[in-house]
Amino acid sequence: MRRDTFLKSLGLMAAAGTLAQPAQAAANIKMMIPANPGGGWDATGRALGKALIDSGAASTVSYDNKGGAAGALGLAQFVNGSKGDPNAMMVMGAVMLGGIITGKPPVSLSQATPLARLSSEYNVFVLPANSPLKTMKDVVDQLKKDPGSVNWGGGSRGSTEHIAAAMIAREAGVDPAKINYVAFRGGGEATAAILGGNVTVGGSGYSEFSEYIAAGKMKALAVTSDVRLKGVNVPTLKELGLNVVIGNWRGVYGAPGITAAQRSALIDLLLKAVKSKTWAEAVVKNGWTPAVLTGAQFEKFVDEDFASLRATMVKSGMI
Repeated sequence: MRRDTFLKSLGLMAAAGTLAQPAQAAANIKMMIPANPGGGWDATGRALGKALIDSGAASTVSYDNKGGAAGALGLAQFVNGSKGDPNAMMVMGAVMLGGIITGKPPVSLSQATPLARLSSEYNVFVLPANSPLKTMKDVVDQLKKDPGSVNWGGGSRGSTEHIAAAMIAREAGVDPAKINYVAFRGGGEATAAILGGNVTVGGSGYSEFSEYIAAGKMKALAVTSDVRLKGVNVPTLKELGLNVVIGNWRGVYGAPGITAAQRSALIDLLLKAVKSKTWAEAVVKNGWTPAVLTGAQFEKFVDEDFASLRATMVKSGMI
């Protein structure tokens, strides 16, 4: 083929959108983290950004933290401000689904583009080190005596720890609507409140509290997993007679209105990142469980989990 004919063909293909350009499209990723610094979404987003760069999947990654309303504020900014942007990503997860159910924000998660689930994690409930309460039984006894006197601190309304607290109340024979849940905009704020003794009991992903538990600054009471977490000597709620099991997961969405080819390119970048040594080290460090699911399968999972969470919240008296 003559050079001029070849170049003309390339031009026609580019105009028709048939030339995939994943490396170019993803060279400078904009990462929306819909929470304040210091929490699980922040840790996930920044670990993912580092993995994207170290694996060569992206050349740069910029971060935008926008906390509040279980991620709904960040979601609104992402949906309204990144339409058609093939470089935009947003960290999200089960907490956002719960927040959407309780808060009914003006924007919908379905407006953004599902890319991949990355990991899963279970919550742990903790006491401040100087708490007069010592065990989950003490917490439950106090809850039965005076539900309002127990301040449950954690992520936004509708977070997995909020749902778990309501489930604990139900299991203890207490009206879940009477629990006193104190919502924070990010994991950093929740951690500070627990360390300062400003809440009775705190809940979050185990990785967020692990260093404080190890240092004796927090006392771990129970985890929300079905069986004990590997390498973690903390009983499950089920072991303590409370039939409560609920997991947390984290994933990534792309901008509204991107093409199928752009979506596929972003998924490829994510898969490259999660296969990297950098991501593997972050998984071990944070105690995350790899749970990669992409594209249509991830989209189906989100729909099913949304329905499941709604049913759990209705049963627990939250809605």
